[in-house]
Amino acid sequence: MRTQSRRRPRVTLAMAAAGTLLAPLLSGCWVGAGGSGSGGDSINVLMVNNPQMTELQKLTAANFTKETGIRVNFTVLPENDVRDKISQDFANQAGQYDVATLSNYEIPIYARNGWLHEMDTYVAKDPAYDEQDVLKPMRESLTGDDGKLYGQPFYGESSFLMYRKDVFAQKGLTMPEHPTWTQVADLAAQVDGAEPGMKGICLRGLPGWGELMAPLTTVVNTFGGTWFDKDWTAHLDSPEFVKATKFYVDLVREHGESGAAQSGFAECLNNMTQGKVAMWYDATSAAGLLEADKSPVKGKLGYAPAPVEKTESAGWLYTWAWGIQHASRNAEKAWQFVSWASGKGYEQLVGDTIGWSNVPSGKRASTYTNPAYRAEAAAFQDMTKEAIENARPGDPGVQPRPAPGIQFVGIPEFTDLGTKVSQEISAAIAGRQSVDSALKKSQQLAEKIAKEYEGR
Repeated sequence: MRTQSRRRPRVTLAMAAAGTLLAPLLSGCWVGAGGSGSGGDSINVLMVNNPQMTELQKLTAANFTKETGIRVNFTVLPENDVRDKISQDFANQAGQYDVATLSNYEIPIYARNGWLHEMDTYVAKDPAYDEQDVLKPMRESLTGDDGKLYGQPFYGESSFLMYRKDVFAQKGLTMPEHPTWTQVADLAAQVDGAEPGMKGICLRGLPGWGELMAPLTTVVNTFGGTWFDKDWTAHLDSPEFVKATKFYVDLVREHGESGAAQSGFAECLNNMTQGKVAMWYDATSAAGLLEADKSPVKGKLGYAPAPVEKTESAGWLYTWAWGIQHASRNAEKAWQFVSWASGKGYEQLVGDTIGWSNVPSGKRASTYTNPAYRAEAAAFQDMTKEAIENARPGDPGVQPRPAPGIQFVGIPEFTDLGTKVSQEISAAIAGRQSVDSALKKSQQLAEKIAKEYEGR
């Protein structure tokens, strides 16, 4: 065990956060560029290029700018690129960007390092924003160690199980109301081959801390495992972690999609849409895509909570949120933008002009009482809200944790550690090594991180 004097200093952690924040769940391909520096009646916003963000970009001038007179200069980049750019600008407190898209992984870390502007003072002066309407798990996940808010969600998600109701009916099968992973494995075996070329289930196997490791970590949690215990002892070679990983690897190898070791969210979405798999465990945000008007499986799907074993719930929690840089020279105007972009009025605007299936949901209770949204998202909206509300980022397993997070560990080093571990486990899915071998190497990686945190 290391002594206090040999532990990593705070400044190094800040540098680690700046240098290792990489992509978690989804990634896009459209790139846009912003305008000149902020100041006066303009602000600079740096954001990820997902479709809902680019829709916001298109709606801003004719709505937000027209109403407030505040011009917004957008810089829109793919996820890996935008995270690198955000971490550089915010870590240096350069102030080039007033607002940026951050997830509930980064926001507590950034807040701890003093890179973000707290939002409680703005919320207090803006009752129309209705902070209490924001779902509690979202508020809590964007709160710093000091109890202050440092982000506002643009949209949110959890995870659940999606399955083909028609295929289950043909086989005379019933999905349990609250399935266990043991039951899901049995069902996967029974629906494997139910239609020509159809496999039982799709599970991510693509390397990445936010690809393979996101769903797998939720399985580890509910099987009783953890990356680290409350004293920062690494547990990747524990019986529970090993059992969960072997279960996941065996399930996807025996009844999962072809090419599983290279399948991430996008590939599983494709497989489900094209009828190549009967079940899929993944993000609740996928449901809107599967139920879209032109989807071949629209109306054929059922939804069940994230499967469990030893815990009452297992779904993850994720949000793309807005953070205001502490060094922003236009924090008041930045808040006006954040308030608009995460407010009820913006959801109504999207619903009226683009369609309710495009609304950035998963963050406000009022969304789920809106008749127009409920009609459009009837197949999955209740299950989504329930999954988000049942998410437990501070207590996702059977033992106390040293850092928050369900599908990740909320420390700067996790991006690198999680990615390296995922590469080992993906190799096991591909059949290039055993799970035992993968986790033996992974344990050694985790122990190096643990030494930096022991005794904290």
